[in-house]
Amino acid sequence: MDRKRAQLEREYSTALRDCVHGAGELALTHAYELGRMAAGTGIGVVELAAIHDAALREVLGEEAPPAEVDQFFAEALSPFEMTHRGFKEANERLETAVRELEAFSYSVSHDLRAPLRTISAFTQALAEELRYQLDERCRDHLHRVLAAASRMNERIDALLELSRIHRAPIGRHRVDVTAIALAAIDELRRRDVTRRLGATVAPELVAEADARLVRIALDNLIGDAWKATAGASSPHVEINAINRCGETVFFVRDNGASRPAEQSESIGLLTVRRIVERHGGRTWVEREATGSTFFFTLPGS
Repeated sequence: MDRKRAQLEREYSTALRDCVHGAGELALTHAYELGRMAAGTGIGVVELAAIHDAALREVLGEEAPPAEVDQFFAEALSPFEMTHRGFKEANERLETAVRELEAFSYSVSHDLRAPLRTISAFTQALAEELRYQLDERCRDHLHRVLAAASRMNERIDALLELSRIHRAPIGRHRVDVTAIALAAIDELRRRDVTRRLGATVAPELVAEADARLVRIALDNLIGDAWKATAGASSPHVEINAINRCGETVFFVRDNGASRPAEQSESIGLLTVRRIVERHGGRTWVEREATGSTFFFTLPGS
């Protein structure tokens, strides 16, 4: 960088001298190229301004600079302006695409509800009207259709939730993470009393965050652990936090079967990722043969 800066300083002084001596458009073209050189080598606007001031003192001493010097400096800065404008336009296009994708997701999710309700209702009606005429195999087929419709409805709910999370305002206050985790576990146990899930939740886990969004995140993480441990002989989930380099890192660990890496992109975990990112945090997963651990941070906690 020192060598490149020294080269830029020499060429800048030469080009500025040419400008002062009436080189006209040629000097302005040179100024633009020097600006591109500065931007391409990591020299910022403040450093370029310092180079410009040093060149002015070298070329003019105490003399007042002519009007052409301002135009010269403006040309040197124009590549930075164009780069900034390009980033701004790219961000605007990205934001527009995200909004359109979310609107599409929201619309499709709503449109799917009506036919899904029809499938569920008529399948349920068939099961009830023909319950004495159907053999075990046919009843199993109808049960599978209803179960699939229920899973699809859950996915639609998750898509709608994911869409709403991006638009929802975030509040920050002290949140009792321990209480939220215990409530999420109790809810899962009430839904399916045939399942036994051991749970260890550390006491006094707190965060500065949006309580509603933290509940959604833990519902998804603990729900994912609930599904993963379905085949475990002694299913167990742990919710705790550790300190890494002065930062509180929360985690949800289970002893379920190892899931493939692509499962980290399920709707539920994407929802968790979005919630954490909206809080300014980050997420990552560690998978082993003995289970998985999902880590997340909530800055300010």
